Amino acid sequence: MATRGKKHEAATEKVDSLRKYTFREAVQLAVDTSHAKFDETVDIAVRLGVDPRHADQMVRGTVVLPHGVGKTVRVLVFAKGEKEKEALEAGADYAGSDEYMEQIQKGWLEFDKTIATPDMMTVVSKLGRILGPRGMMPNAKLGTVTFDVAKAVKEIKAGKIDFKVEKAGIVHAPMGKVSFGATKLLENVAAFVDTIQRLKPPASKGTYLKSIAISTTMGPGVKVDPGYVKDLFA
Repeated sequence: MATRGKKHEAATEKVDSLRKYTFREAVQLAVDTSHAKFDETVDIAVRLGVDPRHADQMVRGTVVLPHGVGKTVRVLVFAKGEKEKEALEAGADYAGSDEYMEQIQKGWLEFDKTIATPDMMTVVSKLGRILGPRGMMPNAKLGTVTFDVAKAVKEIKAGKIDFKVEKAGIVHAPMGKVSFGATKLLENVAAFVDTIQRLKPPASKGTYLKSIAISTTMGPGVKVDPGYVKDLFA
């Protein structure tokens, strides 16, 4: 534990807690201060000028990160007939209907994301108490309730993530692994921030991007000046 503490302390000393960095500097610092023995995840936290208690200020969406998140995502598709076949051909790990509902009710949860065709939602709704709290229920707003199951599967496998603003007005999301290197991580960050900006609610007044921080699983947070957003797309 002492060795781990020294490494974290050394990493923290490399980050000026009073300074707000550019996105490029912050991502590079996150990579440079990574000290765990495993491939750490790089996360972003964005505090928005919204009040999620009001429906017209809710920020929720999806984005396909150019380089994914560095994790193999297991996809279960609730579908029948041709759509079941289509899902499997697109790369779904599992596809079916009642048989998977029964397995889940018995405790089987060997998957990360679920997709369902609209006609299967009567079946899937019975699993709400199990999948809902885990954030695994198919949702039309997130593109996971659709007849175009092939597209949905491919997007998730390619690195599609979903996000939602929390009660405190903060959105957290993974941007990939340290092993990606700064360039790929920065491209993922750009795609995410661009999506966040496009989802700005009309009811949000004043400063929308209030603060941003980038960190690794075990590393210190690196503050970013939101004013540098324009540089991401230069």
